[in-house]
Amino acid sequence: MNSFHFKVINMSPPQTLALSFLAAIFVGTLLLLLPIATTQPISLLDAMFTATSATTVTGLVVLDTGTDFTMFGQVVIMILIKVGGLGLMTFTIMIILVLGKKIGLKERILIQQSFNQTSVGGMVRLVKVLFLFALAMELIATLILAIRWVPEYGWGFGLFTSLFHAVSAFNNAGFSLWSDSLSSYVGDPTVNLVITFLFITGGIGFTVLYDLFYTRNFRHLSLHSKIMLVGTLIVNIFAMFLIFVLEYVNPETLGMLTMGEKLWAAYFQAVTPRTAGFNTLDIGSMEPATIVFLLLLMFIGAGSASTGSGIKLTTFLVIVLAVITYLRGKNDSVVFSRTIPPHIVTRSLAIVVISLMAVFGGIFLLSITEQSPFMMIVFESFSAFGTVGLSMGLTDELSALGKQIIMVLMFVGRIGPVTLAFALAKEFKSNVRYPKGDIFTG
Repeated sequence: MNSFHFKVINMSPPQTLALSFLAAIFVGTLLLLLPIATTQPISLLDAMFTATSATTVTGLVVLDTGTDFTMFGQVVIMILIKVGGLGLMTFTIMIILVLGKKIGLKERILIQQSFNQTSVGGMVRLVKVLFLFALAMELIATLILAIRWVPEYGWGFGLFTSLFHAVSAFNNAGFSLWSDSLSSYVGDPTVNLVITFLFITGGIGFTVLYDLFYTRNFRHLSLHSKIMLVGTLIVNIFAMFLIFVLEYVNPETLGMLTMGEKLWAAYFQAVTPRTAGFNTLDIGSMEPATIVFLLLLMFIGAGSASTGSGIKLTTFLVIVLAVITYLRGKNDSVVFSRTIPPHIVTRSLAIVVISLMAVFGGIFLLSITEQSPFMMIVFESFSAFGTVGLSMGLTDELSALGKQIIMVLMFVGRIGPVTLAFALAKEFKSNVRYPKGDIFTG
């Protein structure tokens, strides 16, 4: 049986990945423009913005998902979220396997690029396990949410709402069928636990989940998995504590809630900025200090090879460890008795610098096109790049140019700034070596 090969000519894996997202956005835009997709006609730009937001699993919306789109349109959005979360390459590989074809080396390299892996070994097995795991997680969550929502909304809407939010949460999309997201369930334990468990699991990284599934012993986990698990726990606990303290007396957020609701709300808003996009509190009413802290969380984002974006938690932690190493006068960054290779530190620095350039470029352009408070523009830019979906209320007020800028930020944030740079750059190799020179810094 012959291997299956994509008919892609002279395209590198990063270019192919970028093109796959563009193709999904294009198809999604056409589907959302169909009369059966919306309750009233929408513009091409709004359809493209919605398709981009769904495919990049962001959650920023210029239209109300629950009222402006029919069930057909909502299903299209849900499918785009699913495709964008797991990646078009994952679905393509699954289709190839179902057809009984073999996966060639080029396809394995594409999977490797999609999941940021260091080797092509075991890629097909990884895809199969993660696809089935994601499907199982979403179905189980749908059943649990249905127990909560079917009695309230009836079988039809209750089941569909449960499925929609389960898919949206696991893929870190943040799309909701309610205009106030999940604010009505600020103190509901079932909704809070299920939704946060889904987007934390989806955002922790597929390779970590794969490692946990087959290892099941913390000591034997890979260094990446250990850093992600410990880092996620520390960041989430610290974020919850800080938001609880900063917003405790704010009458527009935690101030008027009971102690139980305060704790649930602080927990939910602590874990959601790292690309989930749901909210149970009014983001625009938060204290300035809280907003600044949320900017940092959105920029950090989720885990590598996950349904989330941002610079990734491991990238942030590698930079922090490198700084600590420098301040302590040591040469090597060591964590969990393992040395972090210099090229990992260099790559992390490149990711941070390129990401900052992208975000501040977006802020600069939006400052020209939009007549809105500066903090709202900054927040929207960080949210779009991190594919978070949280907003202070600027999204539906964006100008035509503003929407296009946000769309570019969402796209760059989802495929990754370094991946995009490799996709656009021309390969150049040189055997010429130059003598070293000193540069004064700091």
